[in-house]
Amino acid sequence: MPAEAACRANPEPRSRGPAVLVLGASGFIGRHALAALLERGCRAVIGSRRPSRIDDRLPPDARDCPRREVHFERLLAVADWHELLDGVDVVLNCVGILRGRGRETYERIHTQAPAALAGACRERGLPLIHVSALGLEAQARSGFLRSKLAGERALRASGANWFIVRPSLLDGEGGFGAKWLRRVARWPVHPLPANAGGRVAALDVRDLGEALARLAIRLAPGGDAPADRELDVGGSEARTLAAHLDALRRVHTARPALTLPIPGTVARAVSHVCDLFHVTPYSFGHFELLGRDNCPSRNRLPELLGRAPRAVGAASAKTVPQAAAGPLGHRAARL
Repeated sequence: MPAEAACRANPEPRSRGPAVLVLGASGFIGRHALAALLERGCRAVIGSRRPSRIDDRLPPDARDCPRREVHFERLLAVADWHELLDGVDVVLNCVGILRGRGRETYERIHTQAPAALAGACRERGLPLIHVSALGLEAQARSGFLRSKLAGERALRASGANWFIVRPSLLDGEGGFGAKWLRRVARWPVHPLPANAGGRVAALDVRDLGEALARLAIRLAPGGDAPADRELDVGGSEARTLAAHLDALRRVHTARPALTLPIPGTVARAVSHVCDLFHVTPYSFGHFELLGRDNCPSRNRLPELLGRAPRAVGAASAKTVPQAAAGPLGHRAARL
């Protein structure tokens, strides 16, 4: 496959900044990282499954960026990646799937392809930023969480110059899950799994995009790479899902919603049905995550941004301080 298949490349770079290959550039996280990179003068290269069909999902100033056709389900060997990495300084992997479909399985997308990518980055001497997720634990039962955890382990064993960024729950325009939560927040009744006592540190996806862009610049030649390779990020407040929905609702109305607890066995069965028929973003992985805290033990987002994160929803009267070493939760992934 040609590295620039279905691309519309600029013959002359518009910037002298580092060249960053953004994998999953048309996705929820990827397009915000892409916008942040371009704002900072970077030369972005778009990696996407259908690079010629994504104009409506890209920032306006990204329309002329070089594009490369990337199918993770086919890129399972180190050699498969070499041509795709030509001419870049940093690789940013924002690819992930909520549910498998055909050849796009959890194992291929979250584990095998990232492992092969890391091997290719090692051979090229390229830094690799891998976007994972908070809340990954060895005893997880869902295929989504297990494959994410296996992908992180593969990176650690790769010998590459890797960095793992783990965000908490994301909010913002254009996200499948974020759109659903905003919609549910407006309902007069909030149906919630009875086990959903874990807290999330929801963050604005624009902040995550900016943090990834700033990290990529630090990892480019001549930059000051952080000492830590694993960076957990979240927003300023730790909330249960019920409190998060309430915060989203209070942006529009002061009238509180009623909470309808769904028994755990029913909520679990519904999650499997949603996975089977690909309806709503609710999944078995979410059912597991909702039962425990999904917050950074040490929130690195303010450090990466150089400022406080944006508020998500209506701020509560008490905001969790950012200066403390572990402000957002007592449990985090220990891998």
